[in-house]
Amino acid sequence: MVEKFKTLFFVKSSLISLYLALTCPIPFISSEKLKIFSIITFFFGLLLIINITNDYVDTCDKKISYKTSFISKIFGKKNWEIFWKDIKLIKSLPTSQGSNIHYFISNKNESFLVPQRVENFERFVSIIEEKTKLNIDKLSYISPLWTYKLLTYMSILMIIGELIAFII
Repeated sequence: MVEKFKTLFFVKSSLISLYLALTCPIPFISSEKLKIFSIITFFFGLLLIINITNDYVDTCDKKISYKTSFISKIFGKKNWEIFWKDIKLIKSLPTSQGSNIHYFISNKNESFLVPQRVENFERFVSIIEEKTKLNIDKLSYISPLWTYKLLTYMSILMIIGELIAFII
C-alpha cells in the first residue's frame, strides 16, 4: 500500500505568509513605471514559493521515494528513492541550531536526507521502523513545530499591519 506524506502545513504556511508579508507592499510603493512589472513578479514569486513547498514522500512495501516539483529541480533539489532492504543505518548529525538531521545510509554508502518536515510524522517514523528494523528513537522534527507556527502568526500580523497602514 502506498502512503503519501506531504510537506507539513505549518512549514508551507510559514514560508508563504513570510513571502507575502515581505513582498505585498512592493506593488503599492513602486513607481508607476514599474507597477505592472512589480505585480507580475509578485505573482510569479508567489507561484514559485507555492510550487517549491509541494514536495512529498511516498512509502510502499518495497521503497521510500522523495518527490519534488519541476521548479525545485531547477533550483537543485532532486527526487530520490531507496529500497527499504538497501538501508543499512540511519545516521544522525547535529545542526548549528542544536537539533539533528538524519540520513538514510544505503548499502552502497549513499546518503539520503530523511524528510523531517512531513505531515503525520509519527506514522512516517513508524513505517521507517517497521520496514528497516532500525533504531529510530532519535528521529524527530528538525525544528519544534511552534517555530513554524510562530513565524506564520508573526507574518500574518505583519500583513495585517501593512493593510492597516495602506488603508489609513
